[in-house]
Amino acid sequence: MAESSRRNHSSASPFEPVYGYSRAVRVGSRIDVAGCAPIEADGSSTPGDAGAQAARCLTIIKEALEALGGSPADVVRTRMYITDAADADLVGHAHGAMFGDIRPAATMLVIPALIRPEWKVEIEAEAILETET
Repeated sequence: MAESSRRNHSSASPFEPVYGYSRAVRVGSRIDVAGCAPIEADGSSTPGDAGAQAARCLTIIKEALEALGGSPADVVRTRMYITDAADADLVGHAHGAMFGDIRPAATMLVIPALIRPEWKVEIEAEAILETET
C-alpha cells in the first residue's frame, strides 16, 4: 500500500495533538473514525443527557467521514461506549436516527468511565467506500 494513499483528518478535539492521533484516517476505500466524545467546537463538553451527547458524537463522525469523502451510508461498524446502562435506549435511539436504514454491525458496551466525568458516551465508526478515490 502506497504511503500517499493515507489521509488523516483532524477535528476540534484538544486531545488529538497532545495524544498523537487523528479524528479519522482513510486508507484506500476504508475510513476509521476514532472514538468521538461529546465535545463542542470550542472544546467544551456537550450539555444534556446521553441522547444529546450521542447525537453530538454522531455529528462529529459524520463530519469526519464527509471530510474524507465518505458518508454515514458507508459505515459498516460502530462501537458505543456508555457509562450507565440506563442510558442504552437514549444512545441507541440517537444511533438509530443516523443509522436506522444503514444498520451497521454495532456494539454497545458499558464501561466505568470516560476521560471527562460529564461524558456519558463515546462512539467510534468504521466505513468502507465503494471506490478508492
